[in-house]
Amino acid sequence: MTTPEPQPSDREPAEPAQSTEPADSAASSEPSEPSVVSDSPATSEPADSPATASAASAASEGSEGSAAASAGPAASGPKYADRIYRSTSGFVGGALILALACWLGIDAVAVGEGNTPWLALAALLFLVPLVAAYTLVPAVYANEDRLRVRNPFRTITLPWGRVVSLRSGYTNEVFSDDGDKYQLWALPVSLRARKRATRRDPRVTGGRTPGTEASRRGVAPGAPDRSAGVDRAPTDRSMDELRELHKNRGGEASAQGEVSVRWSYEIIAPSLAGAVLLAVLLGLG
Repeated sequence: MTTPEPQPSDREPAEPAQSTEPADSAASSEPSEPSVVSDSPATSEPADSPATASAASAASEGSEGSAAASAGPAASGPKYADRIYRSTSGFVGGALILALACWLGIDAVAVGEGNTPWLALAALLFLVPLVAAYTLVPAVYANEDRLRVRNPFRTITLPWGRVVSLRSGYTNEVFSDDGDKYQLWALPVSLRARKRATRRDPRVTGGRTPGTEASRRGVAPGAPDRSAGVDRAPTDRSMDELRELHKNRGGEASAQGEVSVRWSYEIIAPSLAGAVLLAVLLGLG
């Protein structure tokens, strides 16, 4: 019976190698322990870095969202500033009248005797708001969305979608879809300016006669065709610009809304107070 020969095994040489691995790992872990303990505060910073990054990204997204929200209403508003129409001669004349009234009133208050200073103050309180209302206040503001008419005693805001027509005759007027009519005090009609424009119009000098329908529309006599580039009175040119805005923007969604009317109590109240005070002083003698 043959006995098996002992086969050469690698276990014995492998055992020292296996035994050395824990030793090596222990040896390598022993010096790392102090570094882990000593660097624990430093290692906590990378651990918090993802949260910090996420918080920073959330804050930036929030700021961008708030900026977009704040820019939203501005972006939805009119793209251009209002066009302003007013009577230059009326503005200058009103300023001169107010300067003269203030000069006379202050002089009466300073050197007057008896009830004269009080009468001067009451007259100023009564007249100054009225003069300013009829000369300095009237203006027409127009943009892509609405027409704002500032008359002596009230301000009317009409979205273009609510405007039916703008008509010119002896006065310039705007009509709303409710049937209401509002006069444009800032754009007075000057028949003399229309006649001057008619004399400069080559179509009239060529023998053409004005049409009645054109006159009803506020077109200068002899110049019924606005597209012909003929000379027009200044207020008629302004009305043409407003008609063009109404034609182009009347159907837009941003040009819809309600008509609003606001009374100018800042003018009415002091004028009424001055009238009452003036009546009382005159009644007392």
